[in-house]
Amino acid sequence: MNITITKPALQWFKDEFSFADEGKHYIRLFARYGGCGSIQSGFSLGITQEPPAQIGAETTVDGIIFYIEEADIWYFNDHDVTIKYSRKLDEIEFVHQKSEG
Repeated sequence: MNITITKPALQWFKDEFSFADEGKHYIRLFARYGGCGSIQSGFSLGITQEPPAQIGAETTVDGIIFYIEEADIWYFNDHDVTIKYSRKLDEIEFVHQKSEG
C-alpha cells in the first residue's frame, strides 16, 4: 500500500494546516463512516492532523509524514492512494488504484 502526494496537493496541506515549528508534522488518513467513498460502501476517507499510534503505511514529503493507522488499512482493500489537488474545486481529492504485487 503506497501513499503518493502531488506537489500541488502538498502545497494545499501547507496552506491549510499550521506547521509552525520545525518538528515532525503528521497528517493521518483514516476511514470514516458515511460520505461517498469509492472503495468501501458506506465509508469515506478523512484527514486529520495528529501523531500516530501504530502506523500501517506512510510516506514523508518535505518533513510532513502522511500515514494510515494499522487499524484503518482494511479500508484501502489492497489499493494505493494518490492525493491530488483540484484547482477547479480548490480542494484535495483521493485517487485509488489497485496495488501492484
